[in-house]
Amino acid sequence: MNESSRRETDTTAISHITTQRKIPSMCQHQPPCPSADSADRESARLAAHHPEQGWSLLCNGVLLFEDTGELLPDGQIIAPHRPLGSAKVVTAA
Repeated sequence: MNESSRRETDTTAISHITTQRKIPSMCQHQPPCPSADSADRESARLAAHHPEQGWSLLCNGVLLFEDTGELLPDGQIIAPHRPLGSAKVVTAA
């Protein structure tokens, strides 16, 4: 046997190891924004805004698309949900 095949890993200095990672919240301001699973999740502050691509990232991790569809941090898809009274919206001249 050569030296490299006799090497062993010393595990005495290794403490408890976990495979789960804690992802810190993107929302660092006070009061904190609504969580991604709350009903008012769309009221969170913008973390990134890309209107040329049609999406915005909210500070609670929600991807909000210009068609009002959403992608939640856990991968859940929320179908577009435009307001019912959209025919009454007036635009400035």
